[in-house]
Amino acid sequence: MTKTVNHWIGGKTVEGASGNWGPVTDPATGAVTTRVALASAEEVDTAVAAAKAAYATWGTSSLAQRTGVLFAYRALLDAHRDEIAALITAEHGKVHSDALGEVARGLEIVELACGITVQLKGELSTQVSNRVDVAAIRQPLGVVAGITPFNFPAMVPMWMFPLAIACGNTFVLKPSEKDPSAANLLAELASQAGLPDGVLNVVHGDKVAVDALLEHPDVAAVSFVGSTPIARYIHTTASANGKRVQALGGAKNHMLVLPDADLDAAADAAVSAAYGSAGERCMAISAVVAVGAIGDELVEKIRERAEKIKIGPGDDPASEMGPLITAAHRDKVASYVTGAAAQGAEVVLDGTGHTVDGYENGHWIGLSLLDKVSTDSDAYRDEIFGPVLCVLRADTYEEGVRLINDSPFGNGTAIFTRDGGAARRFQLEVQAGMVGVNVPIPVPVGYHSFGGWKDSLFGDHHIYGNDGVHFYTRGKVVTTRWPDPSEAPAGVDLGFPRNH
Repeated sequence: MTKTVNHWIGGKTVEGASGNWGPVTDPATGAVTTRVALASAEEVDTAVAAAKAAYATWGTSSLAQRTGVLFAYRALLDAHRDEIAALITAEHGKVHSDALGEVARGLEIVELACGITVQLKGELSTQVSNRVDVAAIRQPLGVVAGITPFNFPAMVPMWMFPLAIACGNTFVLKPSEKDPSAANLLAELASQAGLPDGVLNVVHGDKVAVDALLEHPDVAAVSFVGSTPIARYIHTTASANGKRVQALGGAKNHMLVLPDADLDAAADAAVSAAYGSAGERCMAISAVVAVGAIGDELVEKIRERAEKIKIGPGDDPASEMGPLITAAHRDKVASYVTGAAAQGAEVVLDGTGHTVDGYENGHWIGLSLLDKVSTDSDAYRDEIFGPVLCVLRADTYEEGVRLINDSPFGNGTAIFTRDGGAARRFQLEVQAGMVGVNVPIPVPVGYHSFGGWKDSLFGDHHIYGNDGVHFYTRGKVVTTRWPDPSEAPAGVDLGFPRNH
């Protein structure tokens, strides 16, 4: 029987009224298991109205009330880790261990939000002039919205709404319609934790719902994570409608391997960073740049490891990599591999014909490894978002860094070396927002901020950490002058000696 996913508005499930539904498939079988409501602009307006009504009290609630709810929420999320992860696996396809890791990374931001009392402390300068004090405070924006991608259906929403509501805002989440169930469970658990009705709302939908949020006059800010073309559209449209925007786009993350690197460690890192979560993550390493004569040996070590990866259904404990999200995405990823040789690459591993016994209709693709890839090839230029690793060759460190910096993307990058001086130069010279040194996926911990440069970020603020707090609040400076009590009007005695 097909499950139905409806909206969560005002603290309760609200049935879809648009008459439009989207299919949700189990990527391991290809079968449609769920239908999800696709909101009309009027339904988005209902969710925004619920958030606006809730803001009237939540926006002025005490920090103690907010943190009390968040601590209870954190405990509930911890107790339901497996249930959330199972929903992710069923609709996204990633293996259960990957899904549990996603929940854990989302919990980091809930924990950061639990400490919002420290983050929202203001500043005070006394006696800047005679009896004049200046205070700087931060206040919430109002109703804010989040538009999140399919690849992390729990983590990315948790990168947004816990901080937003901790700062006193109310939130409307529009998750991916490809794997919507985890978002509803997150909202239901927040309600169980004591979050007042309307503070967190979930509306499902497609471009109709997105545009309604971008254009809505009562939405003050929009957070987005997704591809670069859509991030650019979100930023342009929401900004034109007077909204604050943080829009995180796509990536082509490079790993520079110097001749002195531990090649076994580098190969281990390349395999896990390129093929983990089937390569469907914006921080995946999709391009390895081998410097000097180590290229052949490094490629062979990567090939040996990649051939041993067990591909299968995400709910099978033996599986190390699951299927891709849809058949159409699988076919698009495969096209980069089938066209690689004609564009000059050596196809070391071709995963395009992979199937899994008993799951022949699943969205399967094997691991692909392309060597000696040209920088003007499609496989290098585009964000493939699948288990395809490109290896490029560079004669020198300088050539490798120049190659990385010439990319229009600037999300994350890494260097593998034993030389501290080389690593120090790299972290200063490379043009990317997140840098790893012998760390292949340099996603910052929750109390630092996540974000890239160039075409990987549109807007001024990175997500979560201090940038997240600043994004979801606005500053106000109050200058105060009080007369000395000795100057009280005649007839008013405050018990102070009068000046003569």
